[in-house]
Amino acid sequence: MRTAHTADLTPADLRAARELLDAAFAGDLTDQDWEHGLGGVHALLADDTGLVAHGSVVMRRVRYRGRWLRVGYVEGVGVRPDARRRGYGGRVMAELERIVDHAYDVGLLGASDDGARLYTVRGWRLWGGKISALGPDGIVHLPEEEDSTYVRPALAGPLDLGEDLLFDWRDGDVL
Repeated sequence: MRTAHTADLTPADLRAARELLDAAFAGDLTDQDWEHGLGGVHALLADDTGLVAHGSVVMRRVRYRGRWLRVGYVEGVGVRPDARRRGYGGRVMAELERIVDHAYDVGLLGASDDGARLYTVRGWRLWGGKISALGPDGIVHLPEEEDSTYVRPALAGPLDLGEDLLFDWRDGDVL
C-alpha cells in the first residue's frame, strides 16, 4: 500500500490509476469524475502484476445544521476487474478511512449499487436527509443522490442522519 498526495504522484502513477479506474468502471469514468479525485491523498495498492486497487480522499465542504464541515470525500475507489473479491478494495478503504478519521470532521462518498456493500460492511451509513448543493444560481436539490450518499462520522462525532446536507458545488456530477 502506498499513499501519496496527487502532487507527489508521477505522470506514470496517474496514468496507471486512470487506466485501472477506466477498467474498473467499464468505461463509465468521465474526465470530470477523474478530476474529482485529484488534489487529495491517493491510496494505491499494487502486486507483482501492477496496480490492483486505487482510491482517493479529497477535501470538500458540506453544511450541516448551519455549520460548514470539512469533509473527507472518497473518490475513485476501484479494483482491477481480474483482482476483485480478494480484499483489495477493503484494504484501500481502510487507509482512506484512517485519513478521514484523523483529518476531517466527517467522511462522505457517493456509492453505486454495486459498490454500496463494500461501504456498508465497513460501517458507512446511508444518509437519510435531503441532499442539495450550493450552485452558481443558488441551492439545487439533488434527489438522485439521496439513495447513494454514505457517511462516516469522524472528528464531528455522531450525526443526525435525517438532517439536510448542503454540499459545495463542482462541475460534472456534483456528488
